[in-house]
Amino acid sequence: MSIKNLPDPPRSPFAALAFDFGTQRIGVAFGQSLTGTARPVCILKARDGLPDWAQIAQLIKNWEPDVLVIGLPYNLDGTESELLVRSVKFANRLEGRFHLNCYGMDERLSSKAAIEKIFEETGSMPKKTGIDDVSAQIILENWFYALALSRQQTN
Repeated sequence: MSIKNLPDPPRSPFAALAFDFGTQRIGVAFGQSLTGTARPVCILKARDGLPDWAQIAQLIKNWEPDVLVIGLPYNLDGTESELLVRSVKFANRLEGRFHLNCYGMDERLSSKAAIEKIFEETGSMPKKTGIDDVSAQIILENWFYALALSRQQTN
């Protein structure tokens, strides 16, 4: 895959916009490296994996991220999934269109974690169509955590 997976983003505090790519929906979350936290932003509709690029441009304009993070959907055994190839293609298009570094994060079990998080907060099971932004939040928070760990190990 040509996407970077734990590169060296800025050392100073930075903002990130994360995407949980899917062929029908794309979850979006925003976070700050200083706190290592993120929040769900929205769920975009997609047509066979193609987003409304104007909506994404508006999100980038509104949130002003320094970097982008994409969930990489590996299979549970670590092998590449069919959706992984499409996610990387989406990431490369984001990077090309918006000239922002686009980093990848393994997203295995993020949807399950999103369902559990929503259930804990609301007391009811969410619809499958309403979890993608929370999945993006989890992906981004996991990426911040992994980045902090890798920096501790190199210091």
